[in-house]
Amino acid sequence: MQVVTINEYGQLEDGSIPKPIPKDHEILIHIKASGFNPIDYQMLENEHERKLISSPILGRELAGIVVDKGTQVFEFQIGDEVFCASGSMGSIGTYAEFITVPEAIVVLKPKKISFEEAAAIPSAALTALQIFNRLQISPKDTILITGATGGVGSFLVKILVAHKIKNIMATIGSEESTKLLLNMGLKENQIVNYKLPNLRDNLLKANNNQPFDIGIDLVGNEMAEITAELLKINGIYVDVTFMNTTKSRETLFNKGISILNISNYAHSVTKNYAYYKDNLQHISKLIQDGTISPPSYKIVGKLSTETVLEAHRMLKNNQTKGNKLIMIHE
Repeated sequence: MQVVTINEYGQLEDGSIPKPIPKDHEILIHIKASGFNPIDYQMLENEHERKLISSPILGRELAGIVVDKGTQVFEFQIGDEVFCASGSMGSIGTYAEFITVPEAIVVLKPKKISFEEAAAIPSAALTALQIFNRLQISPKDTILITGATGGVGSFLVKILVAHKIKNIMATIGSEESTKLLLNMGLKENQIVNYKLPNLRDNLLKANNNQPFDIGIDLVGNEMAEITAELLKINGIYVDVTFMNTTKSRETLFNKGISILNISNYAHSVTKNYAYYKDNLQHISKLIQDGTISPPSYKIVGKLSTETVLEAHRMLKNNQTKGNKLIMIHE
């Protein structure tokens, strides 16, 4: 089968390997669409993320059709349309034609959405839902979200709005992103363009010149520093990117701010399959009943190294325009 793999020099290239055979409790999925995440290119460039590589085939979320199953699989049938977050739990990653994954992490695809929309859900939705569940936000909390129209940010805003959380401030970088957030239910006075001068002052002014209770940093680097500066003493900083800086860490420490590290990977390491399945089923229900809308997406191309490199480039240069980047598989 066709794959995009990491060669001995740490570079991506087209390849071919035998189709995997499902074990007793696994299903074999013919991938129809897969999603791209920043961690994919970070694994190739960042020493910390590189330590997480367990397969030369990257990719961690997919939607497809069950084409084979192990002898102890009873929940799914051949032909079922499914989606899941494979993480490092599959025999290979999702930059491939087929993948075997434990039955215990797989969920039926909502009937009302496409394979592309389903493939855009797992990583971002699981991360957003983990943030929401662990924060236990009160109605009075003021919340700053950086990079609010990315994959995680979009799901998080939808979840917050669905739960009637009102004190949200979001940073964006384009008029298109503004329109996306307005469509999700935010107001114009809750949206600040990070490209305008005096971002710190603009954010404080938008929050009635008061520091924020919670900062959810989905960007990192300089935005991590700004988020830390704008938090109140003993506030909460939600770290999703692992891209905070020495300056931001010093600020967080000096202000006695609690740091909430968000990691789906931790549940993969401990083989906590219920985390993946239960939360994906929850998100699936929210989409199926119309509580939140499916994610917007952009098809980058078909399964190939060229497509993967282009998607990584777009992610690094913040060119997604609020869309989840998707690769289609034939």
